[in-house]
Amino acid sequence: MKKERKVKKGKKPVKIPDFEEDGESDFSEEIAPETHKKATAKNGKTKNTPDEEEGESDSDEEMDPETHKKSLEKLKKIDPDFYNFLEENDENLLNFGVESGDEESDGEDQEDEDDVVHKPGPLQADSDESDFEEEVEVRGKITLKMVAEWQEELQSEKKIKISTLNSVIKAFNAAMLRATSDDGTSKGEYKVEGSSVFNAVIQMCVLYLPAAIKKYLGMEQSGKDPQKCKHFVKIKAPLVAYLNDLLKLLGGVTSENILTVLLKHLHQMSVYVACFARISKHALKKLITLWSRGEETVRVLAFLCILRITRNQQANLLDLVLKAMYMTYVKNCKFVSPTTWPSINFMRRSLVEMFTLDLNVSYQHVFLYIRQLAIHLRNAIVVQKVENRQAVYNWQFVNSLHLWADLLGATTNKPQLQPLVYPLVMVITNTIKLVPTHQYYPVRFHCVEILIHLSKESNTFIPILPFLLEVLTSYDFNKKHKKVSMKPLDLSCVLRLAKSQLMENGFKDSVIERIYGLLLEYMANQSHSIAFPDLSLLAIIQIKQFLKTCSVSNYTKKLRQLLEKIEENCRFIERERSKISFSLSDSKLVAAWETNISTKGTPLQTFYNNWSKINKIQKRKKVTKNDDIAGELPMIKRPKLSEDTNTKPKNEGPTELFPSDSEDEKDHFKLDGEDEDEAPRQKKNKKKQSKKKFNKKAAVEAIDEDDIPGADDVVQDLSVNDW
Repeated sequence: MKKERKVKKGKKPVKIPDFEEDGESDFSEEIAPETHKKATAKNGKTKNTPDEEEGESDSDEEMDPETHKKSLEKLKKIDPDFYNFLEENDENLLNFGVESGDEESDGEDQEDEDDVVHKPGPLQADSDESDFEEEVEVRGKITLKMVAEWQEELQSEKKIKISTLNSVIKAFNAAMLRATSDDGTSKGEYKVEGSSVFNAVIQMCVLYLPAAIKKYLGMEQSGKDPQKCKHFVKIKAPLVAYLNDLLKLLGGVTSENILTVLLKHLHQMSVYVACFARISKHALKKLITLWSRGEETVRVLAFLCILRITRNQQANLLDLVLKAMYMTYVKNCKFVSPTTWPSINFMRRSLVEMFTLDLNVSYQHVFLYIRQLAIHLRNAIVVQKVENRQAVYNWQFVNSLHLWADLLGATTNKPQLQPLVYPLVMVITNTIKLVPTHQYYPVRFHCVEILIHLSKESNTFIPILPFLLEVLTSYDFNKKHKKVSMKPLDLSCVLRLAKSQLMENGFKDSVIERIYGLLLEYMANQSHSIAFPDLSLLAIIQIKQFLKTCSVSNYTKKLRQLLEKIEENCRFIERERSKISFSLSDSKLVAAWETNISTKGTPLQTFYNNWSKINKIQKRKKVTKNDDIAGELPMIKRPKLSEDTNTKPKNEGPTELFPSDSEDEKDHFKLDGEDEDEAPRQKKNKKKQSKKKFNKKAAVEAIDEDDIPGADDVVQDLSVNDW
């Protein structure tokens, strides 16, 4: 509503301008020139306001359209930047001769739009109620037609307007509020109702908004920093609002499919996320949580987003990201099972990739964390208490060793982290020696496996054989077991064995199997070495001694096979070594010779490759608990049933409800030429035939009626994918 009031002292009524929130005034009526002249004559001077862009002036000249145009042309020459700003933001001020309706008003009708000068009317001003009504009318429900229009503008080849981007971002805000708020209502300018509109808005933003923002900023071809773009200042505030809404929506969604779509979209928008420090930290916190706990696809996409955001602001964010990801890795590897191994391995490999981004920064973290492991180990050695021992013999400690060994193996061609190889090897070997009892054989095997991989990747010799051969000499494998277990123990997810498990026969089977695999892997990695006959001497002696003392055929058979392969490889290396003419002190020629032998292949390496393939298949079976992974399901065939199954045989007569004692009567009579012993024999044969007939009838009744017709009753091949 409009309120009217009159001005005292005989002055003509003048309409008061309505000021908007952005500081610009929009005049619905202008001051009459005659009134202005009288006021000027009375006061004797003219007052000019400094805000020229708002079009407010009390001067006599500016009321004349021709004079106004001349002044604007002077302004264009004096300050072209300001004139361009007015041209983009206030075209009505420049087109002074044409009076257009106010688009943002509450629908007030204007009588004469073509007249530049209006007759003065009564003094009016908008009330608070009219402002409230205007806000209610502006806020509208989003329709599919509106979404289609926005989508068309985003895809158009013309220059994209900032107003279109603002509308799309506000629509996304309304969709986010609908998904995350408790009552499903939004308090913004727009309102989203219905799942179809919600999906349309999300789809529009995910598919077309990143490309539209790039086009608006001029980043389509050049990959420059968005902050250096010309129009970044205009889109900065809407972009911050959009990224905040996207992170809120990401935190409120539980569906894996929607999470996948949003993470792919965030990966596209990560260039803009890195422009704002607060949003970057907030996004990384959410992404690290998804990286550690989500489904496999969600984990991978979250890691890709982390990697891209960190790379864009590596100097500021890498330190924080490495620390947060390592702490998350340690928290989530506390419990290990066959089902959690894949997620732990993924976190470890991805964390290794993050540490390799900047090895100079990573050195400080790796040194600090290896030192912490060494302090825990020292406390356990000095103060021999259960608490200190448990601080070392746990999955978090072992998985940390595995992480740093993988990192040092992956960066073997770069010198920054190589000084940490020796301290890490000392921590691992002393972890094995901390409690060298039978109960902690699983820890020993895990540490030996870490050392084997580190030795192979870093091309460094580590004396590992004594830790494996010590098991063959320290434990009596001839001792009879007190308990019987159907399957061997799975030592891959165990660090300590109970005393009852040590008494089972499965314990000895698992230990021999593990020693066989680790010895074979280590010797295969060293099989191309020029010193292999010397390295394997200790193993050959210890295995031969074990074969003499052990009386269990299953154990001796495995290790005898391993001994034969080692000796065969020794003879192969000795033959090749006898052909060389260079000195063994020449390390370059020795390295070239070993590379050549490794390329050709050794007998032990070939045997290990074949064994490794079979072993991996068996491990997959254990993880999935499904034997069908090895091949196709077997084909089941049923015997064909004759068409006359339900019919009566031709030789048989009608069925007798009450059979007579004719068989007994026949026993009293003899046929001509029949012996006395033939009668009982015939009686037994008839009983057998009646039993067979009864069994056939029972089998026919047990079969389903649908399977009886003459069609072939064969079960088709099944595929695992059909399930």
